[in-house]
Amino acid sequence: MPAPFGSPAIACAWCAVSILALAAVLSYTDRQILALLVDPIRHDLDFSDTQISILQGAAFAVLYAFIGLPLGRMADLVPRRALLIAAVLTWSVGTVFCSLANSFAELFGARLLVGIGEAALAPAAMSLIGDFFAPERRALPTGVFLTGMVIGAGGAITIGGFLLSAAQHAAFASVPVLRHLAPWREVLLVLGFSGSLLAALLATLREPGRRRFSLVDIRARLLPGDVRHFFGPHWKLLLPLYAAMAIGSIVDYAILSWTPALLERRFAMSPGQIGIALGSAAAAAGLIGTPLGGILADWISARCGLLVRIRACGVILAFGLAAAPIGIFGSPVVTVASVFLWILVSSITGTIGIATTLDLLSRDDRGLGTSTIAFSNTIVGLGLGPTLVAMVADRVYATPNAVGLALSTVAALAIAICCVLFYVAASIARQSPPTTVHA
Repeated sequence: MPAPFGSPAIACAWCAVSILALAAVLSYTDRQILALLVDPIRHDLDFSDTQISILQGAAFAVLYAFIGLPLGRMADLVPRRALLIAAVLTWSVGTVFCSLANSFAELFGARLLVGIGEAALAPAAMSLIGDFFAPERRALPTGVFLTGMVIGAGGAITIGGFLLSAAQHAAFASVPVLRHLAPWREVLLVLGFSGSLLAALLATLREPGRRRFSLVDIRARLLPGDVRHFFGPHWKLLLPLYAAMAIGSIVDYAILSWTPALLERRFAMSPGQIGIALGSAAAAAGLIGTPLGGILADWISARCGLLVRIRACGVILAFGLAAAPIGIFGSPVVTVASVFLWILVSSITGTIGIATTLDLLSRDDRGLGTSTIAFSNTIVGLGLGPTLVAMVADRVYATPNAVGLALSTVAALAIAICCVLFYVAASIARQSPPTTVHA
């Protein structure tokens, strides 16, 4: 059972949340770092924009999403600390392999390995948070963990920009392993090796309760019938919630994947300048938005109930339409401000949406519930977001220089659809109010 507020166990729980948030930072940094390395990789390996978009999106997304479902169920059944350590080491090895790749096939395979490792993080982390905290206090630590993801997405640009600038100025020339590598390879290698430090931190986590590895339980609960039962009670409400979060993630990944290239191509900004400006904006928006989303979710739940939570998501998300012209603004300052606005809105609504979804599930289903969110967000968002922008630029506007217009087109349509889906979910919740919020 979750510990009472103010107890030593809660202090330990918040320490665990801090470590998990740090893991999320590194995870999303390794995931999104290619956005800053688009042009160096394309120049060295002679890739097209479409190939780069596949490496950013589908190469990571496909295996990440599909393997995430069984790994999510594993997070409900096995010691989560061991699962987390194995996950970090796996994606770190994949990042190291990315630095050594010399062809599209090799880089594609390395990105698949990154996806396998990262697929286990969110389900295991959410499962731990659900055990550490009572329902009325669960959304805020959920928001703090998600803050790590948002910071990592922006941090990939900030950290990557700093490391790339350092590598381009021969800062690693004295390191034997790095001295003969291209700067973009040095960046990936440094990030890959940093995973070993995170694994050591994760080894200090306390597992709430006693959880033993049981092959019998795993075989029984990985059956398709268990998954059908998992969706059974609230499937009409869960479907539009999952869909809204997935469509919203198209905008997340499209903006994070293509804004760095847009700033470089249109405004001639250097990687270091892009890293500082864009990374700081993304990190600041995440630091504000995800905890704020958690606080709002707990406050609304205590006073107004689940229906108002869902309505709030739709209303807040509508403000994100102001960021849709991001690709056509004539000023880099306004472009970066649009990134800040969208990530702020997305962070708030995402935190409320995830907290609401997981509150509808039992404690033994939160790992699978989280991996299902990751599955839909990754397949739809990461799988389609970066590639849709490239395809609209290539096929509709017929020039790579139209990437900004394509980005705005994709963002506006996706945000509008997302608002409609939250309206549908709110209508379902009003007609058939859920009667169960699980501890």
